[in-house]
Amino acid sequence: MKKTTIMVLAFTAAVFAGQVGAQGDASAGKAKSESCAGCHGEDGNANAPIFPKLAGQHASYLVKQLHEFKSQKRLEPTMNAMAASLSDADIADMSAWFAQHRVKPEQAEKNALGERIYRSGIAAKAVPACSACHGPTGAGNPSSVYPALGGQYPAYIGKTLHDYKAGERNNDPNEIMRTIANRLNEEEINALADYISGLH
Repeated sequence: MKKTTIMVLAFTAAVFAGQVGAQGDASAGKAKSESCAGCHGEDGNANAPIFPKLAGQHASYLVKQLHEFKSQKRLEPTMNAMAASLSDADIADMSAWFAQHRVKPEQAEKNALGERIYRSGIAAKAVPACSACHGPTGAGNPSSVYPALGGQYPAYIGKTLHDYKAGERNNDPNEIMRTIANRLNEEEINALADYISGLH
């Protein structure tokens, strides 16, 4: 067997082993997540529209966000403090706990503008279709660490897009969300928030 083939196989095995090792224990995550319930709900369906729903979110995305809260790459004082003492195992376990639940979608009114932007983008503004990364039903893409959006509160979706637009949230790879949000006006952001909240 050629040396390069052996190296590729060894690398693949190491990556696979790392992925398996990174998977959390949801049962352990239940107890570790008790302090999260006040804002995000016991099963990850948040109690108020200003907080994100974590239920059904990809574990890979939750792990990334918690690590970035911990390192303060993503700045939000409450979450920075909550994540500061978490170990890698804590983060993996808590992420697994929330990921195994189902998000409760919102009862959203039909929004033609939001649907058009989500599915087709805005060519004149070089805004791509949201569905290209987040999927036609808002289910996201765990391997690319693109979050599931369907069923989130419209208030939280709107806040997130405004935060990206203002540069207050800046942990998006290659500034993709900041670039897109900067090209959206208030009406377009609100329409997207309404439409996405009803996806499931």
